[in-house]
Amino acid sequence: MKKFTFLLIIMLFFAAVCNVFGQAKTYPFEVKKTGKGKQSLIFIPGFASSGDVWNETIAKFEKDFSCYTLTMAGFAGTKPGTDPNFKDWEKGIADYIQDNNIEKPIIIGHSMGGGFALAIAADYPQLVGKIVIVDTLPCLAALSDPNFISKENMDCSAMINTFTAMSDEQFKQMQDQSIPRLLADTSMQSTVIDWSMKSDRKTFAKMYCDFSNTDLREKIKNIQCPSLILLESYFAFMKPSIEAQYKNLKNANLQYSTKGLHFIMYDDKEWYFNQLNNFLSVK
Repeated sequence: MKKFTFLLIIMLFFAAVCNVFGQAKTYPFEVKKTGKGKQSLIFIPGFASSGDVWNETIAKFEKDFSCYTLTMAGFAGTKPGTDPNFKDWEKGIADYIQDNNIEKPIIIGHSMGGGFALAIAADYPQLVGKIVIVDTLPCLAALSDPNFISKENMDCSAMINTFTAMSDEQFKQMQDQSIPRLLADTSMQSTVIDWSMKSDRKTFAKMYCDFSNTDLREKIKNIQCPSLILLESYFAFMKPSIEAQYKNLKNANLQYSTKGLHFIMYDDKEWYFNQLNNFLSVK
């Protein structure tokens, strides 16, 4: 009897160990890796966008760099998480860098992806080699209200209810109206709209609400790495407001696009690639 009990305990122990170690850690994004360069680039797309937004960029740099391209959970057809929020997604990206021993990556983020790049470089300053911010502000809401103060426990339920109650036709109409204000290149507008249509509606609403409540203006003083800030041409007319948001960022290089809208990688390609080439070539 004692021998049987002992064997049962051993079997239960090994079953528990196998269960624990057999479960792979999950992250709030899907990732695609290409290239085998020593220096790594991590690409984070913007709100509701697929990692495919970086395809042309990756094609130019994957010969010399290892490229990790993310698509956040619930966006552009990826499986949604249970309770998405900016802070958890930021931590998920930082965990992935640490868990995979990616040494001093250069993080390139567009829109909300740029917000993650700023937040990670501020909260984990020893983790990041450089950051490239593509048309992101530390505090989106402060563009219209410089005295904006984020709410500690933001209630996003009203926005979630509004977005999830929309029919596909209503949501499509909203995207048809909003995307041309963000993207001048008409050949890519339907692609970007499609990414929004394939995004989980609850995730779409929650992250829009959460990111709108995010204020990184003070936090960015902790960033130690070189930072390239690429801004759309319209922001050149608002330099005092834009540069006030970035005043706490040391080693910042702010550059304003010569044409186009929010999707600079599509609307001002030559300028965009020249800026990236120059920044990435500096050791």
